[in-house]
Amino acid sequence: MDTQQLIIDTAEKIFADHCDKALWDATEQGAFPTELWQQIVDNGFHQLGAANSGTETRDLFAFLKVCGRFAVPLPMAEILLANQWLGTHAPAEGFASIGAQAADGLVQVAWGRQATTVLGIASDSYEVSVHNAPTVGGEGTNLAGEARDTLVVDAADQQIQLTDAPYAQLALARVNSMAGCLQAVLDLGLQFAAERSQFGRSISKFQAIQHSLAVVAAEVAASQRAADAGVDAMGSERFEQEVAAAKARVGEAVGIVAEQVHQVHGAMGYTYEHRLHHFTRRLWAWRDEWGNEFYWQAKLGQHLAGLGADKVWGYIATPS
Repeated sequence: MDTQQLIIDTAEKIFADHCDKALWDATEQGAFPTELWQQIVDNGFHQLGAANSGTETRDLFAFLKVCGRFAVPLPMAEILLANQWLGTHAPAEGFASIGAQAADGLVQVAWGRQATTVLGIASDSYEVSVHNAPTVGGEGTNLAGEARDTLVVDAADQQIQLTDAPYAQLALARVNSMAGCLQAVLDLGLQFAAERSQFGRSISKFQAIQHSLAVVAAEVAASQRAADAGVDAMGSERFEQEVAAAKARVGEAVGIVAEQVHQVHGAMGYTYEHRLHHFTRRLWAWRDEWGNEFYWQAKLGQHLAGLGADKVWGYIATPS
């Protein structure tokens, strides 16, 4: 068994034991999932992709797909990328998170209230600012109830220069999380259709339901390929363009998949007591974080327009 498959199998077992509606509800009320976090630390998952961890960046993104599939209520994308960027300066205790630079500090910091170190990035920069012992300026949440805080910081304690744009790396992290979450939503739809009976037979036998789930399956497959293409492009000169295409494509899939699967579930799927919304609300939140599809479509369009009409098709037809 290769390293990546071992990581996936182990993560699936841990998340299957810990990630349930009770945990999702508790974290939405502000409770940090300490027991789950300890399991991640004990298994070394918080260091995936970091130097001297024995793992690669590909393993990091494969792990994020699993996190998305189980709706893990921890900011694993931010933690993993922060540790990779910090290297030997990663915090020994607690964890580092990432936020967007703003005039009054850092905003949209995932679980910033718990972070011991926070990294600040800008959408158009390859530089990352490192801030130790930040001050919480305000607590907030995204649409899924995940902690997204504003932090007050002083001058940076350290500056890090990256070769791949940090904003694009975080967008790719969201793409992989969404790809995993989309698979979970498809699985929920298939399971519900097989179990729910109407007019004396399973609703999975109805052509309308089959058509809806076929549309969902196609969107999920396209999202998986888009996520993989973004990971394959890391380190190449086309990285940001591949991420732009992936984030835009998966963002579009989110709207289609969520709508179709909620319709398959009927009224049951719109109740708070059902677990479907814990996945679809994450999808709706994540599609907007680190650039929504309109942002990345514009970035990709600007790049293609800059190539000139005679070079666009050659660029599209050439693999990255």
